[in-house]
Amino acid sequence: MPTPPTEVVAQFARMLSAMGTEPRLRIVRLLLTAHPHGLVVGDIARETGISGSTLSHHLDKLRTEGVVTVRREGTFLWYAAHTEALQGLLGFLYAECCTRNKAIEPQTIVCCD
Repeated sequence: MPTPPTEVVAQFARMLSAMGTEPRLRIVRLLLTAHPHGLVVGDIARETGISGSTLSHHLDKLRTEGVVTVRREGTFLWYAAHTEALQGLLGFLYAECCTRNKAIEPQTIVCCD
């Protein structure tokens, strides 16, 4: 299996870093549950309990690193998980842990509650 280009590895590192805080990881998981339509900022705030300015900071970081997308509809901003980017990240991790050296058996990968 070929080694990914340095810029690809760097992008995945930035994505992981962006999700590397508890609030941001909660936001990503919430947005995945709302796929494909996403959620408006007010709904994200209500579900997570994160205040407006702090939430804006977290969403901006996730958007900048390609973890979430945003679209404007009138006065509303809709955020959604960038599933294609996340799929790429998971594929990158999966290729190393589960295919080449079988460090983790693929059938054992099931998420938590």
